Amino acid sequence: MCNKLHAVLYFFYVNLKIYTFYCKIDLYIVVGYGIWNNISLDNLEGVKVKTKIVSILKKQNVSAVFICIAGIVLNVFLNYSVTSMNLSVSLDTVGTILVAVLGGYLPGVIVGFATNIIKNIYDPLSMYYGILNVIIAVSAAYLCKKRWFKKAAGIIGAIFIFSLIGGGIGALIAWFVEGVTYDSGTLCGMIYATGHFNLVVSHVFSSLIIDLADKVITVLLVVIILKILPKHFNRYCNFTMWMFTPLADDKVQSKKKIKYSGVSLRTKIVIVLISSLFTIALVGTVISSDIYYKTLMEENENVAKGTAVMASRFIDGDRVDEFIIKGEEAEGYLETKKLLNDIYDGSFSIAYLYVYKITDKGFQVVFDIDTEDVLGDEPGSMIAYEEPFLSMLPNLMAGENVDPIITNDEYGNLLTAAFPVYKSDGSCACYAIADVDVDGIAENRNKFLVEVISLYLSFFILLCSIVMWITDYHVVYPINAITKAVDGFSYTANDQVGLDASVKKFRKLDVHTNDELEKLYRSLCQMTLNQAEQMRSNRRLADSTAKMQDGLIITMADMVENRDSDTGAHIQKTAAYVDIIVKGLKKKGYYAEKLTPKFMSDVVRSAPLHDVGKINISDEILNKPGKLTNEEFEIMKTHTTAGKLIIEHAISTVEGDSYLKEARNMAAYHHERWDGKGYPEGLHGEVIPLSARIMAVADVFDALTSPRVYKPAFSIEKALSILEEGKGTQFDPKCVEVFMEELDEVKVVLRKYNPDSL
Repeated sequence: MCNKLHAVLYFFYVNLKIYTFYCKIDLYIVVGYGIWNNISLDNLEGVKVKTKIVSILKKQNVSAVFICIAGIVLNVFLNYSVTSMNLSVSLDTVGTILVAVLGGYLPGVIVGFATNIIKNIYDPLSMYYGILNVIIAVSAAYLCKKRWFKKAAGIIGAIFIFSLIGGGIGALIAWFVEGVTYDSGTLCGMIYATGHFNLVVSHVFSSLIIDLADKVITVLLVVIILKILPKHFNRYCNFTMWMFTPLADDKVQSKKKIKYSGVSLRTKIVIVLISSLFTIALVGTVISSDIYYKTLMEENENVAKGTAVMASRFIDGDRVDEFIIKGEEAEGYLETKKLLNDIYDGSFSIAYLYVYKITDKGFQVVFDIDTEDVLGDEPGSMIAYEEPFLSMLPNLMAGENVDPIITNDEYGNLLTAAFPVYKSDGSCACYAIADVDVDGIAENRNKFLVEVISLYLSFFILLCSIVMWITDYHVVYPINAITKAVDGFSYTANDQVGLDASVKKFRKLDVHTNDELEKLYRSLCQMTLNQAEQMRSNRRLADSTAKMQDGLIITMADMVENRDSDTGAHIQKTAAYVDIIVKGLKKKGYYAEKLTPKFMSDVVRSAPLHDVGKINISDEILNKPGKLTNEEFEIMKTHTTAGKLIIEHAISTVEGDSYLKEARNMAAYHHERWDGKGYPEGLHGEVIPLSARIMAVADVFDALTSPRVYKPAFSIEKALSILEEGKGTQFDPKCVEVFMEELDEVKVVLRKYNPDSL
């Protein structure tokens, strides 16, 4: 036992040395790649594929191969050890489950399949049990994905699942492939002896109980090894074939399932693959089974014919009548019967061997060889003709050769072949007849079916695993990565920096499947690049247009302001206050559904136009040094409706959604009050457009803190107290609230334009 353990340890040591040597030659692999693809050595350092080749071969696939080899060796070593000690457990799935848990279904399936191929050297029947190892590998990978091996309940559940596979399915395979004999000394015999179960159920139960012990030890060994291994050891155990460059954690993200409204591409491929392989396997199984059955029938038919012919040669046709009358007392009868008995014993396929004379009343027995279950009839006995023989009677009576037939009577389902025995005068004296048990042929066919299905399923799952693995890395994972990159590109369509980053990230994928998928990827790369450049060009044009529009707005607002001798920098200050208020509302989460980036931009940009209607007010009223009369004030109030008409006329000349709509709202309603006592329409509360409520606070605060011909500038404290008093009556309380909370920003504006107010 120690020598075997030393051999295993030495095997791992050699593998480690080989792996270390392999890691040293990765540069030669890269150089070879460059020469193969006509890439100059000077540019080889910049070739992206260098890191992929080294990563794939050095870190993943090579280590995964050695892990698989180690799993196979572990399986064979443990199985051979317990077999040598005549223990009732097999332990031939420890490496399979371990590798499947660490590396996924493909390494696990390879280990399970290869284990039974190697075991076939010293256990010829193990090949038929390969399906069990393969199914256990797939199950272990799935259970690991569901994190069953992390909890005690999951480990117990895994033990029972593996036992059902190994003990349940394995028992049925054993029943058909090897056959089961009843032995009262075995567990199966003890269960059967209770009388509660038939032999098949007893066999399955005994197999489950024995296999449960095997799987308990197996899973516990796997759990212990998993605890001993380094934390991230599993990253070196699975095979990879990245046909693109995963970015950051994209190795994991690319493998995640993407939700689809219909059936995913991977599912469709799996369905087509399984359907195709299953159809081929089914057709192959049916055809091979049919051929096997026909071959068996032909072989047994030839055996029956040959046996009948051989038996006929030892019978003296001239003495048949004497044998019938005298029986064993006739001279030479016993010697002939012994020869016939030797012929029967020498053929394992023959169920019955006898010699009948054909008479009008039926078959008359000449010889009938005893079997283990049935004693032969006495010479001279008459046996009535059965239905299958009636159509053959004319030929039998004429002493002709007849073809074998199948009969089904109290002796079973038999293939019967008869050969005539002739007298010296050429007439037919009797027929030597040999029977073959057709049920035995059917049983052999069933065993053959089980063997073929077991082998087919092993190869079927192995091929499915390999094709699914290749499909994942060549199609599914690249498509997932491309989809994620395209989604990221679409989500950043309004952000040029994000757009450029998405394009760069998309191009870094470097899909290299060398097929239509790569061509699609290259086309998408070009399309996203072109779109990003187009968006950049559009933004430059939009920025230029916006600057021109803003310039026109400022110019128009300045023309109006220059007519008012008391409104120094009024449009600049109110625009700054509006900006402070909208940002404050956004930060507090007020009016979140209204405060979109576009709304905030439109309000700030169009703020200078809030008094554009004053262009219709005469200079006498606009620049009057004293208090306005009631008539003059009514005229002054018309600047709101005039401003609304002017901006609406401008809007009507512009197609699409214009930011001037908020300019119209501010121009028309910035003198409305929260309590409904404002003008021109007496709107109240949130009925007043938000932009106008914001402008109301900004406009009044600037008027209070700026000097007029009829009053000096108020201090900031006085202005703020007036705003506080108007909170909830004249002004929107939330607008006043955020204005008060941003006093530092307000003071920056005052310091720039009205330093005397501080």
